[in-house]
Amino acid sequence: MGRSRYKIYEKHYPYFITSSCSQGISLFANIEIARIVLDSFTYIQKEFEITLYAYVIMHNHFHCILEGKDLSSAIKKFKSYTARRIVDYLKTHNRSLLLKRLRIENSKNGDKRYRIWQEGFHPKQINDSEMMNQKINYIHYNPVKAGFVDAAVDWKYSSARNYSGIDGVIGVSLFCG
Repeated sequence: MGRSRYKIYEKHYPYFITSSCSQGISLFANIEIARIVLDSFTYIQKEFEITLYAYVIMHNHFHCILEGKDLSSAIKKFKSYTARRIVDYLKTHNRSLLLKRLRIENSKNGDKRYRIWQEGFHPKQINDSEMMNQKINYIHYNPVKAGFVDAAVDWKYSSARNYSGIDGVIGVSLFCG
């Protein structure tokens, strides 16, 4: 993550964040792997005092809006933790072809290393209510635009349900602005 040109500079703003799977692999199409990401969102909300305003988990990436004091550290821990859990899941379920695709060449000491996430993440500072609403709508309509569902609330792995008054799979802090 250190080489990313994308950084969080002002900590008192929410950020629109995108992070993608290595090589565009559709890891999150697997329900159990998507659940790892959801559980990790819940974890960072509690342990890092991160506010999650909106999210969507697509097959090979996620978008979210987060706010918190040490957001960069929280995202780093989030990605590290989810990567370990996903690799463990793939090993336990004997998904050797996926592991082979995710394996990092020239790893030191012959140690098996895997790259689950593309390096870095792409934070975009949200400066006002108009931009916040635009990003929330973008997040919620991502699966509609991709042709996976006809209505945003039909995508299970999105906060669109929360914003529609339907129980979502994880809690979010609703933005009312």
